[in-house]
Amino acid sequence: MSRTLRRLAVVTAACAATLLAVPAVASAHVTANPGTAQQGGYAKVSFRVPTERDDASTVQLEVDLPADHPLASVSTRAVPGWTAQVTKTPLAQPIQTDDGPLTEAVSKIVWTGGKIPPGSFEEFDVSLGPLPGDTDQLVFKALQTYDNGEVVRWIDTTAPGGPEPEHPAPVLKLTPKDTAAAVSPAATTTTDSGTGIVLGIIAIVLAVAALALSLFSRLRSRER
Repeated sequence: MSRTLRRLAVVTAACAATLLAVPAVASAHVTANPGTAQQGGYAKVSFRVPTERDDASTVQLEVDLPADHPLASVSTRAVPGWTAQVTKTPLAQPIQTDDGPLTEAVSKIVWTGGKIPPGSFEEFDVSLGPLPGDTDQLVFKALQTYDNGEVVRWIDTTAPGGPEPEHPAPVLKLTPKDTAAAVSPAATTTTDSGTGIVLGIIAIVLAVAALALSLFSRLRSRER
């Protein structure tokens, strides 16, 4: 019986170790939240930054705004401990606003001064608008810098129908004006995937535990 129990313990431990390693592989990325907004309107977008390293902290975030769809109004929310540096770039074609033509627009925001320790995340809020009506998404390329000098470039785009790249750029999906905003497909996939992983782990661990108890009960009954 002891040999069987030892084997069962080894199998259970191996399963648990493998399953617990899955969330690390499917770890969170730098994302734009919420994942959708309405064309022509204004939106508050939170760039959520998790620290995915066990031995380093995030100390800088750079977000590049899309040059092909410049935004007339961009403002940042103060984040305790962090300083936001906003860079503006001259526009090839001025943007017409209620206050007249706009000749430059924000092209980059860099947050520094703070620290996001391992196992934590921070959100950096930005108010954007008016959002363009001639595209169904805005891509914000982001660079995440750790205090060990490592820079993770969240700049890859997902091809239509293709798999998510290793370092996807934050994306804000745009829905037609006067249409109820749908949940972002990317956000839904991420959430559903994470939920499925957790539920799968729970189900398998419970199944292994139930099997162990069943075998143990059978062995005990035979000894009697």
